[in-house]
Amino acid sequence: MTRDNPLYPDAGDGRDESVNERDDRQWLEILQELRVIQTGTQVLTGFLLTLAFQPRFADLSPSQVTIYLALVVVAVIATILALAPVALHRTLFRLGAKASIVRIGNRVLIATIAAVGLTLVGTAVLIFDVVAGQMAGLVAGVGALVAVIVAWLVMPTAARIRHDSD
Repeated sequence: MTRDNPLYPDAGDGRDESVNERDDRQWLEILQELRVIQTGTQVLTGFLLTLAFQPRFADLSPSQVTIYLALVVVAVIATILALAPVALHRTLFRLGAKASIVRIGNRVLIATIAAVGLTLVGTAVLIFDVVAGQMAGLVAGVGALVAVIVAWLVMPTAARIRHDSD
């Protein structure tokens, strides 16, 4: 395996580990990342689900209700995605499929991050729209989107480019 292999981007990094040891380590890293994202995703989803039962919910405009329902759908999808690697692991447990579990788990985790980002942006839009008006919601949404893009896409990509050029 070479460093350029997308399945093993850290191959050749000087670690003295077998393919199985690398797969085990990478799976544990994915699990650790999932633990972090699952907690935040579940809290955010729970928050969104409780909003419909608040007295002020009846005062939402039709567009705010549409945004809210879209957010619930995306938050539920994010929660499902965050739990999917566990189901995948249970299904393929002891079948010698760790490389597949790692590859698929990585992709699902990336999709989960995207869904969480979308949920965060939409939540900012909804809250600011309800509290301060539609323009404030739009500004907050754009600000949150820029923050997500910079923190979750631009910074990691720049770090990878710097790392690859070293």
